[in-house]
Amino acid sequence: MGGEPILALNIVAFPNCLDPGILGEILRGGAEKVKEAGAVLAGGHSIQDDEPKYGLSVTGLVHPDKVYKNYGAKPGDLLILTKPIGNGIINTALKGEMASEDSIAEVNVVMSSLNKIAKRASEGFTVHACTDITGFGLAGHACEMAEASNVTFRLKSKDIPYIVDSLDYARMGLIPAGAYSNRGYREAQIDCSAVEECYMDLLCDPQTSGGMLFAVPREEAQPMLDKMREMGIETRAAIIGEVLPFDKYYIIME
Repeated sequence: MGGEPILALNIVAFPNCLDPGILGEILRGGAEKVKEAGAVLAGGHSIQDDEPKYGLSVTGLVHPDKVYKNYGAKPGDLLILTKPIGNGIINTALKGEMASEDSIAEVNVVMSSLNKIAKRASEGFTVHACTDITGFGLAGHACEMAEASNVTFRLKSKDIPYIVDSLDYARMGLIPAGAYSNRGYREAQIDCSAVEECYMDLLCDPQTSGGMLFAVPREEAQPMLDKMREMGIETRAAIIGEVLPFDKYYIIME
C-alpha cells in the first residue's frame, strides 16, 4: 500500500528432529531480505512444532496522503503486473519431481525478489489503484480491485508473463488445491470463454511472494514500466490489459 518497512521480527516454528543448521539457513535468508528491504531485524519468537514454519512480522510507515488503495481504477487505465504468475503450479510440479531446471531457476528469482524496485519506480507516476498478487491469485486480487472500482479488467492472455513451463504444467493438470478454491469463489465473475482452460488455472493459481498489479493512466504505463527496468527489476514486468467500464464480468480474458 505504498509503505516502507522499518522493523521486522522473526516468527519461527521448527521441529527438534531436523538439523538446527537448516533453521540457521532459514534465519540467514530472512535476515538478508530484511536488510535488502532497508528494515531492521530486531529479534523475534520461536516455538517447537512438527512442521517448519517461518515468517516475519513487519512494521512500516506510509504518508497518509500517499497510501496505495486497491480501488479507484478508472476506465482507460492500463494494468501493469510486476512479476510472472504460476509459482503455485511450479511448486506443485517440483513436489512431483517434474519441474524443469529453467522453471526452478525462475520461480526462485520470482519468490525471492522484493517488490521494492517496483514500488519505488511507481512513485513518480499516477497510481489510481494497486494490489499485491498473492494467495488468491491474479484472478482473486484483480477481481477484488475491479469490483471495488466498479470496472471491468480486460486481460490479454498472451501479454501476461508466466513462469517458464507453467503453461505446460497447467495443461498437464499440475494444479495446486488452492487454485480450485480460488476458482470456485470467483469463476462466475470471470469470462475466460475465449481462451484455453489452462489460462483460467493460471489466473487462479495462488502465488507466494507474488508481484503487484497497478492501474495507471494509459500515457504513463509504458514510462512507468521503463522506469522499473531502468532501476533493475529482476522479474518480467509487463502491461497485461486495460480497464473498461463495468460490463457483466469483473475480468474478461482474451
